[in-house]
Amino acid sequence: MDKPHLIASDVDGTLLTPLERISPRTSSVIRRAVAADVPFVLVSGRPPRWIPPVARMAELTGYAVCANGAVIYDVGRGKVVSVHGLEPVQLHDLADAMDQALPGARLATERVLAGGQEDGPPAYVCESEFRNPWGDGDAMFVSRAEVLGRPAIKLLVSDPRMTSGEMAEAAKELIGEQFAVTYSSNSGLIEIAAKDVTKATGLAEVAERLDVSQDKVIAFGDMPNDVEMLAWAGTGVAMANAHPAVLEVADEVTASNAEDGVAQVLERWF
Repeated sequence: MDKPHLIASDVDGTLLTPLERISPRTSSVIRRAVAADVPFVLVSGRPPRWIPPVARMAELTGYAVCANGAVIYDVGRGKVVSVHGLEPVQLHDLADAMDQALPGARLATERVLAGGQEDGPPAYVCESEFRNPWGDGDAMFVSRAEVLGRPAIKLLVSDPRMTSGEMAEAAKELIGEQFAVTYSSNSGLIEIAAKDVTKATGLAEVAERLDVSQDKVIAFGDMPNDVEMLAWAGTGVAMANAHPAVLEVADEVTASNAEDGVAQVLERWF
């Protein structure tokens, strides 16, 4: 590949070290890429409110793709600029389906408003006994009716008795291609978005905004929610610590996130 015109990276397990930091080596190559006028886009399952700490570590102020492609976030302005979400009717249908596919699983939803969250409803609501492997520190526990009662960017389904892979298989068997099912941890949590919403669609939207062609994009990832993005990008790079599904679609494999895998590739050009 010639020098990329846009760099896209997953966050957890890819850009961040196992201690959830950006290493000096990786930080340095990000600065050199941005100084060369090559946009560096964070592409994450994280909601917008979890992006600013990472952006500050990386010294980034451009776009971020959040919630597995459901949200485009302008980091510098602190504003949501695009939302592709689920309506309450869809959420109720999904809840009924999950009760059949995954009896006993608990539900949560993530919400954002275009333009910002300041005057909106609670951003993250969970029903009782919901468990998120990333932590529930900012969760508001409410009734299931409230979880499903407002538009959301994704439905989260938790069942610590199962792996996320097992859950995703059961969910897809019932709902097919009607919604996008993925996961970013194998600890009993799946994430469901609107049909055809993936990190690839979110990154494609950012590339269009920045007038960068698909073949000039390089993307890095490690988990099943990165599969579509790596397949879409001109060059898809899997981390050595990646899930087998990611390794299968990648154009190449770099070192792990503990060994500056992203930096090792980008140093070819920057």
